[in-house]
Amino acid sequence: MRAPQSRTKTGTALAPPVAAVRLAVRRALTGLPGAGPVLVACSGGADSLALAAATAFVAPRLDRRAGLVTVDHGLQPGSAERAERVARWAAESGLDPVEVVPVTVAGRPGGPEAAAREARYAALVAAARRHGAAGVLLGHTRDDQAETVLLALARGAGPRGLSGMPARRELDGVPLLRPLLDVPRAHTREACAALGLTPWADPHNADPAYARSRVRADLLPALVEALGPGVVDNLARTARLLAADTAALDELAAAALAEVRAAGGGLSVEGLAALPAAVRTRVLHSWARELGASPAALSHRHVAALDALVTDWHGQGAAHLPGGLPVRRQAGRLTT
Repeated sequence: MRAPQSRTKTGTALAPPVAAVRLAVRRALTGLPGAGPVLVACSGGADSLALAAATAFVAPRLDRRAGLVTVDHGLQPGSAERAERVARWAAESGLDPVEVVPVTVAGRPGGPEAAAREARYAALVAAARRHGAAGVLLGHTRDDQAETVLLALARGAGPRGLSGMPARRELDGVPLLRPLLDVPRAHTREACAALGLTPWADPHNADPAYARSRVRADLLPALVEALGPGVVDNLARTARLLAADTAALDELAAAALAEVRAAGGGLSVEGLAALPAAVRTRVLHSWARELGASPAALSHRHVAALDALVTDWHGQGAAHLPGGLPVRRQAGRLTT
């Protein structure tokens, strides 16, 4: 790895993929509130490396400090040395602060992918707080978004799952930004090549044991071959459209939840029954989370059981939320 330059390694005009990644970063950082630095989460792979190089170039031109965090999951031989190489490159590229954060994945709930993701995000949030960061930049691309939509379809997810990854969200008060969701994965690889950067190829990304790897290696290429290259952009566009619709429905549901709260506690069955189904199920989902249901464990099955207490009432017993919490229909109310 070496520090990025404003021209390609051949000295010719700026390569279009480099320009595309920099433009995406500029758009994400322009108007970002807070005076702290932005931190790039960088594994050393092509996507996050191209993002880090672009951020090192763009951020100073917007009077913004930029740093880098690389998380060492400790799952592969040589991971610590690789993380240190990423950190050295980042420091040479002018990024500051630069931090390597080792994490422990074993013992966390869920499968290996979920456990590693949970450990990584916890480390990124903690690093952002240590450095007073205005946000953390993540290297997910348009192809990642398309894969996410396909995985959500396979799970039978609703609009929220099909909305894919948001360009911006907060996790425990820390803004997470994804500047590259409109940038093809090929552009990040081409940007690295144009800048003379050698990315790391994570073997997990090609391991068929992981569902996303199978989607990446087999399903998405098959769809492109059958339907044309536009399918990737169309899947990503679907996520954007559904995200906008979901946000609007969430606002309606938040207002409706306040209206259907019963005076004696719980929710009014009559008020719930009057709501459109798409709003009512969101109200029930939000209320279940208020009651303490884990967002990760709360599924369509749980919300459907709550909805049946409203729309298919025939004297049935309680619906049980994750953790065993019972919800009953009593005296015209849903209550615990």
